[in-house]
Parts: sequence; C-alpha cells; structure tokens
Amino acid sequence: MKLGDLSITYVEVLAETMRHLGTDPAPILDQYNILPETLASPDTRISIPRFMRLGYEAIQHTRAPWLGLEMGRHTWPAQLGLAGLVAMTSRDVRDACQAMTEFELLTSFNARGSSAFVTEEGRAALKFYSISPYNAYNLFVVDSVLSSWSHILSVITGRKEGLLESVDIEFQEPSYSDVYRRYFACPINFGAASNRLVLQNSALNLPVTQRCHSVHENLKRQAERELDRVRLGLSVTEQVARTLAPLLDGETPELSKVASRLNMAPWTLRRRLQSEGMTYQDVLNATRKDLAISYIKETSLTLGEIAYLLGFGSAAAFQRAFRRWTGEAPGRFRENCR
Repeated sequence: MKLGDLSITYVEVLAETMRHLGTDPAPILDQYNILPETLASPDTRISIPRFMRLGYEAIQHTRAPWLGLEMGRHTWPAQLGLAGLVAMTSRDVRDACQAMTEFELLTSFNARGSSAFVTEEGRAALKFYSISPYNAYNLFVVDSVLSSWSHILSVITGRKEGLLESVDIEFQEPSYSDVYRRYFACPINFGAASNRLVLQNSALNLPVTQRCHSVHENLKRQAERELDRVRLGLSVTEQVARTLAPLLDGETPELSKVASRLNMAPWTLRRRLQSEGMTYQDVLNATRKDLAISYIKETSLTLGEIAYLLGFGSAAAFQRAFRRWTGEAPGRFRENCR
C-alpha cells in the first residue's frame, strides 16, 4: 500500500503561490520532472511523499516557512474539483463543509486518514486528520489545508469575518506563529488534540452567494457517481487495507472495528475476505509490510515512529517483523534504498 497521492492541481497551487512570493517555480518543477503538460492533465496524481519533498524545496527557495498558509489563499473552489464545485453551489455553509469532506477522496487519498465535518462538544468543525510526527516536510500540509478551507468559506459566502470561532493545530507553535494572524481572523491554538477549523454556530446557516439548487444537485450526482466508481474499483481486501491504515496509530484494531467502519457485520466481512482467499490477519500483515516499506523508503521517520504508526508495541517488535518480511533489518534496507 502506498502512503497516498494527490491531484496534480495541488502542485499547480504550489507553483502559483511561489510566483506570488516572487520565486520562479520552474527550476523545482524541472527537478521533479513536472512538465507543463503534466500540470494540464486532469488524471495525473503525485505521491504524497513526493509532494512533501516538493513543498520542502519550495519553502527553501521562497524562504517562507509559512508557504502552506499562503497556498490556502491561492486555493479556489474549482481547484478542489467536484468537491469544490458542489460546495460552491451549496445552499449554506453547513452543506458546503459536508461536500468538501465527503468528496475529498476524488482529489486526495492518504493512508493516514481522511478529513471530516464533525460536531464535537456542541461545535461544528472541519477536521483534518493527524499526520504526526511533524517535521520540516509536513507542517506546510496542515497549514495549507486549514488555510484553504478558511479561504474557500470566505469566498463562497463573501465574508471575511464571522465564520470561525478558533483554529486548532496539533503541532507546537512554530517559529512563524505570528504570521497566522494574517490568515485567520480568530484565536489560534497550537498543541491541540486535533487539526480543525471550529466554526461559529451562527455561520452554519449562512447562505452561499452562488447557490443554485438545480446545478448543485447535478454536480452532486456526478460527484457521487465518481465516488462510487472509485470505491467499486476496490476489492474487499483493498477496502479493508485502506480502512486499517489510519487505525494503526499505536494499536492493532480488531476486525469488528474495521467492519463497523465499512458498515458490515464482522462475520460478513470475514466471509467476503475468505471469498478473495484472504483472512483479516493476512490483510493486517500485508498492510503493515507495505506501509513499512513506504515509510522507510519515502520518509525520514525514525524506526520508533514507524513502529508506532503501524501499531507495534515497540521498535524492537517492528524490526523483527520487518526482517521477517524482507530478510533485512529496516536500517540496512533504508541505507540500500538511498
């Protein structure tokens, strides 16, 4: 299993942001072999590790560690694909938030999880999954997602204030924390339990300026068909693997938990896996193995961090499992890949 991928549109936003900051993105795009025709291709995807390295290079060239926040200002509804277009024609903010998260999979898949529009402690929030441990390669991702959500809500309602109650961010206050005030007209809470935009209750029923019921329904049907097409193209084994991956943080989820996420009874899921010649343990082992190889090859995470992300009780247990899977110690495997 790969760590995930994104629509090439996200690279287009990154390049436009670099231009706005007075830096030519061409050298970096050339370095990563991203051609103009690549940016114009609607079906092209970029792996998440590659996008993170691209973002890191962009930050070095622009000397703007807050690059992700600025990317949010250059993200428009259409750049979220059908999810953004459905949101742009929605009735109100509540429906728009639901659309942006419900159809996120059409432009972005991450093995670590998916975004959600939730109600927590009586407050509605747009929630972005954890990508901890945080480092120089992924802070900008959280910044860009939260900033783009805020910007899009402002664009579709025509309001700059009165939308957000607070912004919660998992990582600790970064060196550029004073810059956040330029992008969010509300309190910022670092070191929070999750990454989220907490909306004011009064904002949920605010009308979307370009709402159009007939166009909205047409776009929503298209998005639902596309989402069904993506999901139907997955075997039960692949569905279980995708559901398992974000649940592995620090634990080994039981089959019943995965079945619940897939809206199946545990015995039904077990039977469907058996029809594909697999058991739940088979899928768990294969998912861990594939993710372990991806983490070691494509990230700079420590072995202890990878062990936690894969639900192992210790780094030693992970290293034993990795040697069993590949015949090599994970440290030696990483050296050989480099």
